[in-house]
Amino acid sequence: MTLIDISVVTGVGTPEWPGDTPFACGWSARIADGSSVNLTTVTASPHVGTHADAPLHVRDGAAGVEGLPLGAFVGRVVVLGVEGAPRDLGDELLARVPAGTERLLLRTGVSIATGTFPTDWPALGAELARALTAGGLRLLGVDAPSVDRRESKALDVHHALFDGGACVLENLDLRAVAEGEYELIAPPMRWIGVDAAPVRAVLRVQGSKGGKGSKGSKGS
Repeated sequence: MTLIDISVVTGVGTPEWPGDTPFACGWSARIADGSSVNLTTVTASPHVGTHADAPLHVRDGAAGVEGLPLGAFVGRVVVLGVEGAPRDLGDELLARVPAGTERLLLRTGVSIATGTFPTDWPALGAELARALTAGGLRLLGVDAPSVDRRESKALDVHHALFDGGACVLENLDLRAVAEGEYELIAPPMRWIGVDAAPVRAVLRVQGSKGGKGSKGSKGS
């Protein structure tokens, strides 16, 4: 069994969405200062690094991350590369998605994993999101900072996915992951009343299943 870590390494300096709360880490207790333990304190937007969005992110009064279905984040997943595709992903992408796909990760090649917040990235539209959920999609993940365009204010793709019963993963690190089928293990933290939560996202490859040639961080 091989595990591929597809989470962005998160720490001080990890790019946050412009205007959002950056990651910061300090100490509330230090052994060096006479305490019996070291205790860190962390402040950050839950959208820094790899994370899952909840409907609360785009709708007042909607469910927070504690209401996300755990099963959507665990199970068979398809990884597709869309580098070089049109800025607006459409029917060509839909034709590449295997029938019955419940979890889909899109490798746009545009990610904060490079250390810089990108100015633009390929994204699907609301119509395509609705077509995917109508076909049974339960989760869409992207390596980009959002499933919507950077300039979007309506966040139509978020709404379409949530309306169709699908979940959202953002800020994945898919740079070294080949196209193919894997098992996804990426449950979000069980925080109450929060619009997003950090995720440790992992792909599992067993035997000949899954994409070949993957070069992510591995463990067993």
